Order: sequence, then structure tokens, then C-alpha cells
Amino acid sequence: MNPLIKSALGKNDPALSEYKSKQMLKAYGIPVTRETLVQSPGEAAAAAQALGYPVVVKACSPRLMHKSEAGAVAVGIQDEAALLQAYDRILAAVDQPLEGMLIQEMVKGSRELVVGLTRDAQFGPCVMLGLGGVLTEVLNDTAFRVAPFDENEALDMMAELRSKKMLDHFRGQAPADRQTLAQALVAVGRMALENEAIAEIDINPLIIDPQGRLIAVDALIVLRTPDRK
Repeated sequence: MNPLIKSALGKNDPALSEYKSKQMLKAYGIPVTRETLVQSPGEAAAAAQALGYPVVVKACSPRLMHKSEAGAVAVGIQDEAALLQAYDRILAAVDQPLEGMLIQEMVKGSRELVVGLTRDAQFGPCVMLGLGGVLTEVLNDTAFRVAPFDENEALDMMAELRSKKMLDHFRGQAPADRQTLAQALVAVGRMALENEAIAEIDINPLIIDPQGRLIAVDALIVLRTPDRK
């Protein structure tokens, strides 16, 4: 069993934190944001300096699955004064123990995808690709495949999206790296097949930057519990 999952199950955590979820994604070859988990304002300032402003500040906990609604995220932080103010505000807003505070690079890109996984009672792990960000639920532009599948099937998923043109040259931006996206979709399915304790995976958004590179900006791996088979 993956040590991150084993540790979380041992603590009865319902999910991996964002930081640990991204560690798993990275281990499977999925590009993620540059970020540092810190334990103090001083460490936060040093991490932001190393990453380069602007940065994002997030509370990090396996029990904090909806960070924005909890007021646990601050984006576009431009300097140390704003960073320390955001750090204190988020710390005061969250009423549960934290793994730490996540200091993350600010990724530029107007094109957003979502990649997800659920376990179907009949078919097993099912991977989803769709339009991401705040429009995910509104437009419901998605494609699904049952794992395992290969990169050709992943490319077919992209072709099924109504919004597939945004993967091409788009308003002066480079086309999306379809090969990396295909590899990421296959990897998400493999992750669930190799780790039976995973109930769901949510990567939203997966941003396409102006150069066409893909970066997972937020991620959550939900674990199977007695009430979530």
C-alpha cells in the first residue's frame, strides 16, 4: 500500500490533503504546481521568496475538502506584507488542526480542465475529463473511460469534448500538450487500479498555461471508508 495512503488510513483521515494528493500525482508523472508546506509565517515568507511572487496561500488539511468556502485560500499575493496578512487571516478562519500552510506558485492560464475519477459499483474505476474551473458543473462538458485504457483512448476522450477547440491554438496561446494530458488520464486510472483504498480523485483545475503546458493547481484524493465503498 502506498505509504501516504497507509498513513492517512491509520489516522482515519477521509482523504489525503492537497499537498499529499499532489505528491501522489507527481509520483505518477502528473505535473503539479511548485509549492512548499510551511509551519510558520517565517517559513511562509522564505517559501514565497524562493518561489517568486505572486503566490497562493492555502490551509492544508485532509479534513478541509472545500477550502474556498471555508475562507482558507488567498490568491495573487504580491508581497511579504500581504502574505503575512493572508496567513493570519486563514489561520483564524480555520477551526481544525492543519498539516500546515501551503505556499504555491501562481499559475497563469485562462484555459482550465478537470480530471476526475470515481469507482462505479459495476465497472470499477472510471476516469473523467471535462471543462474545469467554475464552469465544470454548469456546462457539464465531460468524457469518461473505464480504467485501464491507453493513450489513444485518452486522445479520443479529448476529441469528445464540445469545448475541444480550446486545446488548439487559442487566443494567441499555444496548443495544449495533448501527450502529457493523455499520459495524465491514463495515470489517474492506473493510480486507482493500483491503490484500492482510493475512492475518488479530483484534479480541478488542471490549467493549460499560455505555452500549452499542463499543471495541476488543486487536487484531492478521497479514500474509501466504511460509508464510502
